[in-house]
Amino acid sequence: MKNYKPEGRLIASEENKKYLSGACALRDAFHSGAILEGRVIRCDAEHNLHIDLGVMKGIIPRNEGATGIEDGSVRDIALISRVNKPVAFVITGFDTDENGETFALLSRRKVQEACMKEYVSQLSAGDVIPATVTHMEGFGVFCDIGCGISALMPIDSISVSRIPHPNARFSAGNRIFAAVRNIDENGRITLSHKELLGTWEQNAGGLCVGETVPGIVRSVEKYGIFVELAPNLAGLAEFSEGVEAGSHASVYIKSIIPSKMKVKLIIVDSFDADYPSQPLKYYIDGGHIDRWVYSPEESEKMIETVF
Repeated sequence: MKNYKPEGRLIASEENKKYLSGACALRDAFHSGAILEGRVIRCDAEHNLHIDLGVMKGIIPRNEGATGIEDGSVRDIALISRVNKPVAFVITGFDTDENGETFALLSRRKVQEACMKEYVSQLSAGDVIPATVTHMEGFGVFCDIGCGISALMPIDSISVSRIPHPNARFSAGNRIFAAVRNIDENGRITLSHKELLGTWEQNAGGLCVGETVPGIVRSVEKYGIFVELAPNLAGLAEFSEGVEAGSHASVYIKSIIPSKMKVKLIIVDSFDADYPSQPLKYYIDGGHIDRWVYSPEESEKMIETVF
């Protein structure tokens, strides 16, 4: 089975660069049916995609731009939004333009159809796969799980620590891992992410009572302030005036109580800052999960995911 990857992960590979190195190499790719990647440099008025192949022009006709374009189930914005980004394709033939110059005819649709048949349709709930963040809405994040095929990750599946918007955790283009949460009757996939970021014990294991550590204020309630210490761990500090959600904070760890899954904090200071996001730490980055338990054994409350 071919290695169907999210778009953008093949373009810098040695094999891809070899196929784009000359006209003869492109013809070899045509005969072998190799999946290639190139950057979209233009979407013309007819919504044909023009691809940078280096040695010659490449064109993906509109109906070959994505599955669903021909029958109208996918809108043309799916093509327009690919400009200046890499796309996957196979070469379906060669032709000459009005100036007598040779160009390659390409199809992204064929790659997506093969990816659906040979890879996506074989996935099961609990499979851990690579994905790339493509765009975000308030309700969740859309990810490319292979050759431009999209899957939704709802906002409540991103992390245990609650966030106001997916852009608090991700940026477009982030390469991440995700777990297949559900596959509906139409083959549409829903993803989850929090199961890969560690259990309560794994996240709390790096903390010690008496330390002062950084955090992000996620919620200010009358009974206390929730401070995110890691994507899968938040602590509760006593209410303090002037603290706002989204602020950075330095917090003193007062106590750690596994049986109640609580980390009690004291806010030393809170402030606005534009710090870069820290890379996500994955405790699981492949394979398959049947069941994931977040809560410690001694906890009074069970938090788990059954796939």
